[in-house]
Amino acid sequence: MTFDVRRFDIYRKVPKDLTQPTYTGAFISILCCVFIFFLFLSELTGFIATDIVNELYVDDPDKDSGGKIDVSLNISLPNLHCDLVGLDIQDEMGRHEVGHIDNSMKIPLNQGDGCRFEGEFTINKVPGNFHVSTHSATAQPTSPDMTHTIHKLAFGEKLQVHKVQGAFNALGGADKLSSNPLASHDYILKIVPTVYEDLSGKQRFSYQYTVANKEYVAYSHTGRIIPAIWFRYDLSPITVKYTERRQPLYRFITTICAIVGGTFTVAGIIDSCIFTASEAWKKIQIGKMS
Repeated sequence: MTFDVRRFDIYRKVPKDLTQPTYTGAFISILCCVFIFFLFLSELTGFIATDIVNELYVDDPDKDSGGKIDVSLNISLPNLHCDLVGLDIQDEMGRHEVGHIDNSMKIPLNQGDGCRFEGEFTINKVPGNFHVSTHSATAQPTSPDMTHTIHKLAFGEKLQVHKVQGAFNALGGADKLSSNPLASHDYILKIVPTVYEDLSGKQRFSYQYTVANKEYVAYSHTGRIIPAIWFRYDLSPITVKYTERRQPLYRFITTICAIVGGTFTVAGIIDSCIFTASEAWKKIQIGKMS
């Protein structure tokens, strides 16, 4: 029985395909570097960018608001004088305010024949309504023209986040200039509380809403009822939360290592196969010549 001492040789010879430079190997190496650089940029872009994750839950997110919601309204009535335009607010908690004027402004339009109403006010977190009408005017017009354009109706804080697509100003741009001048307009709103939390953990509270509307001329036993623009609202118990998240650093590093190692491993296998096939072909050619 013979004992082969060469088994203990730890300085094995490196395979020829790993030491002999070839044009094919150079070409594959350049392709690997380009490929790795492309994947690295893709992963870096994904790591720097933030993702928006949304969830739904039942709760009142803004408990520090005192049960109030901020409202911003901007509406134009091109055929109704500013002296006649007023804002009325009422709800199921017993609030009934006619001619609300705090934080509001009336801008004459059409040489004084029309009016643009801009106002900011609060409503309680209970079902109710606010409406633009002539109810607060000292003398009621015989034929008030309630045709209008709504520029803005928003609730809560303003969110300027491009990745969040929501109905925060669903009535913005609503045009009722071609409707019946003597008709009332009902906008039925379903308000959905919305929370946006950025990477620092800061939260902003806003509200989205869905809307349905109808237009009608109302009558009672005394005759035609004075038209108005009604915004009837109710709150949804469901809260929508958007959270900014970023890929963890350890996952980014792991992915980069996997890209580099995997690319070089696959490239090495391809280069080895090509080199082995090339050497075998050369031997075949030499055999034919001899």
